[in-house]
Amino acid sequence: LWDKVLTKKAKIFQLIQGPLVAVVVGILFFVITKGNEIWAISSEQLVKVPIPEDASSFMAQFSFPNFAVITRPEIWVTAFTIALVASLETLLCVEATDKLDPEKHVTPTNRELLAQGTGNMISGLIGGLPITQVIVRSSANIQSGAKTKLSAIIHGFFLLISVILIPRLLNMIPLSVLAAILFIVGYKLAKPALFKEMYQLGWKQFIPFTVTVLGIIFTDLLVGIGMGLGVGIVVILIKSYQNSHFLHIQDKSNGVHKIKMTLAEEVTFFNKGAILKELEGIPKDTYLELDVRNTRYLDNDIVEILEDFSFKAKERNIEIKLISEKAIVENPESFIKFFNLRPKSA
Repeated sequence: LWDKVLTKKAKIFQLIQGPLVAVVVGILFFVITKGNEIWAISSEQLVKVPIPEDASSFMAQFSFPNFAVITRPEIWVTAFTIALVASLETLLCVEATDKLDPEKHVTPTNRELLAQGTGNMISGLIGGLPITQVIVRSSANIQSGAKTKLSAIIHGFFLLISVILIPRLLNMIPLSVLAAILFIVGYKLAKPALFKEMYQLGWKQFIPFTVTVLGIIFTDLLVGIGMGLGVGIVVILIKSYQNSHFLHIQDKSNGVHKIKMTLAEEVTFFNKGAILKELEGIPKDTYLELDVRNTRYLDNDIVEILEDFSFKAKERNIEIKLISEKAIVENPESFIKFFNLRPKSA
């Protein structure tokens, strides 16, 4: 309602963002209903920001790491887990933020991760929580008209000042208000139109995307990303298996069967089964053109398959013409020697 209707009617609604209004309304609701048995919001349903009584209690919130436990395995497991989750979340947020940015800036991911790692080391030295990029703050900056990275610095500065100067006011914000804001942001990032768009791109894009989203919703961020990566790898392997070669069947005028097989740019051991099946299906008395001009990587397993096939081809009266960038060879004596590879038995 705020973004679709009110911002188009008056300029003031463009200056004041909807999430800020939601927070103010939530605070007013808490104040008005305080003491009411039915409508009152309990303290468990509010933001909890520590409120120091004096300077000493404020400094007591900071703590130096206990390096005596650095040799414990669980410390390293936790550290690597946090580093992985924070890095993945940041990279995902960077991609989402770049898509939301009307100026179409491209965030340098290496610099982003370097800054995050430096910040995490400093935060850890004073007992702080891990730092990561969050899409809510980034999208709020973009919606407010921010165009440079200075907005993130100012945003952080305002957060620091608010925690120091108005912690009691922050503790009046209902968690339900923040949940509603997150829900709206999530809807904008993953609206039904996006699912439709991914579906139209084909199953190899739609299935990993859907698995990732559902995994994050029903488990957590790390597990969801892991599930999406796993499904994505399986899809890549399937497509690699299917696209290992291209087959063109022709007939010569004299009746000799002619087949041209063009190998893909990358042919790995995953393609072994598909190519072996194709070669075994070539009939007798066939003229085979094997084109490897575009092939940049040919796995040793594939070369050995071709080597074995060349011996069987003589028995089945199959002539082979090997076409590569360095030479064109009729019935090569050895594919292994031609590609300068060693057989596995050597």
